[in-house]
Amino acid sequence: MGEPVVVIVETPAGPGRVTMRMPSAFAAPSGAGTIPAGGGPGVGRGLLVLGHGAGGQSWSKDVLAVREAAVRAGWAVALVDQPWRVAGRRVADRPPRLDEAWPSLVASARDHAPGGVLVVGGRSAGARVACRTHEQTGADAVLCLSFPLHLPGKPQASRVSELARPVAAGVPVRVVQGARDPFGTPDEVRGELAVTLSREAADGLDLVEVPGTHTLTSPVRVASEVTTWLAALSS
Repeated sequence: MGEPVVVIVETPAGPGRVTMRMPSAFAAPSGAGTIPAGGGPGVGRGLLVLGHGAGGQSWSKDVLAVREAAVRAGWAVALVDQPWRVAGRRVADRPPRLDEAWPSLVASARDHAPGGVLVVGGRSAGARVACRTHEQTGADAVLCLSFPLHLPGKPQASRVSELARPVAAGVPVRVVQGARDPFGTPDEVRGELAVTLSREAADGLDLVEVPGTHTLTSPVRVASEVTTWLAALSS
């Protein structure tokens, strides 16, 4: 695994940051590199771009575990810091501002890894951004870690319409959700999506239940569920 490549990207919402890790087979001595389209088995499979949640300045253990496992499996992985976090602010921007920045950040990551499948996603609020902007980024698939269906105790204020966008478009979507997530349990996510879409369309959602609340307590399990899904996408 090569050294990370860090790029500051100008976006309509201000400067964001993309931190790339490349599969070792394609890492240049400087740590830079690209993945050629149609790379061989186990390498050059594509690019996974992940955004963070709405709180804090550090990456969660599950996201870091997914990155390491995906890179070992031959994927380039970009962790994207939204402009509000690069600026050192503690409060996240509102959704329209997040959505403004995201396509430029994904495009920058794609410049470094132009080949193979493009999977966009993130954790919590980052998953929401990836769903809302899947068309703008040209995503082949969407990964949602701990999708925040609603605020705790407020199921009436559902965000299921955001998750429904890529599902209804036929884009493969995997949701990895904590069994006791107060932002929406796996059963709540499945049930609301089935009401919003036809049951046949809702069946396009690939949801995996794992231990935990909104904090997923088994990063190794999360990484395994993600890399198994990624392997199927790129086969």
